[in-house]
Amino acid sequence: MTEPRTAVLVPAAGRGERLGPGAPKALRLLGGVPMLVHAVRALAASRAVDLVVVAAPEGDVDEVSTMLANQVDSAEVTIVSGGDTRQGSVARALIALPDDVDVVLVHDAARPLVPAELVSAVVAAVRGGHSAVVPGLAVVDTMKRIDEADDVADTIDRSTLRAIQTPQGFTRAVLQQAHALADDDATDDAGLVERLGLSVHVIPGHEEAFKVTRPFDILVAEAVLARRRAAGAV
Repeated sequence: MTEPRTAVLVPAAGRGERLGPGAPKALRLLGGVPMLVHAVRALAASRAVDLVVVAAPEGDVDEVSTMLANQVDSAEVTIVSGGDTRQGSVARALIALPDDVDVVLVHDAARPLVPAELVSAVVAAVRGGHSAVVPGLAVVDTMKRIDEADDVADTIDRSTLRAIQTPQGFTRAVLQQAHALADDDATDDAGLVERLGLSVHVIPGHEEAFKVTRPFDILVAEAVLARRRAAGAV
């Protein structure tokens, strides 16, 4: 009997309009290398990951397959055509999973510098008994709620708030159930699980697992990548 395996689903079909005109967000260059390549390499660097399934932009499946060929040697990589929404892309990647996968992570391609140790920590938490796990960082800014007139309605206690990152980890059964019952799009998969009334466990996140959304984020990512290269870490 084969050992159960862990897979990571990477929805990478988004256009990324906030980054400005150009290629799909996952294919934008970071240090001369597409963000998607950085992300897949980072995920595969975790020894806890056996398979990475990328949901590529429709029409770019062959390009992404060629781009990722021979880029990763520590994990199996499969490419599928993504959907019109993030949720649709994750659902298509779920269908592509082989039967021996029992733990599934979902990771944003726009978080290309996620440390391998964070990936491993999420897997360990799921295999340790939590059916849904997300990494989160404490919120450092003062948080205020505003009303319809953009006036401050109240100040929120930030000690109970966390900025949630990816990868998010789940037992396969829970993630499949969450997607099967979803009736609209969601910004993250943990939100779908919450709708089932199930607990989502939060573990410490990592500052370098930030999301590249705007041009300024590219500058920050380039700086992190340059520091890693100077230290011989990549």
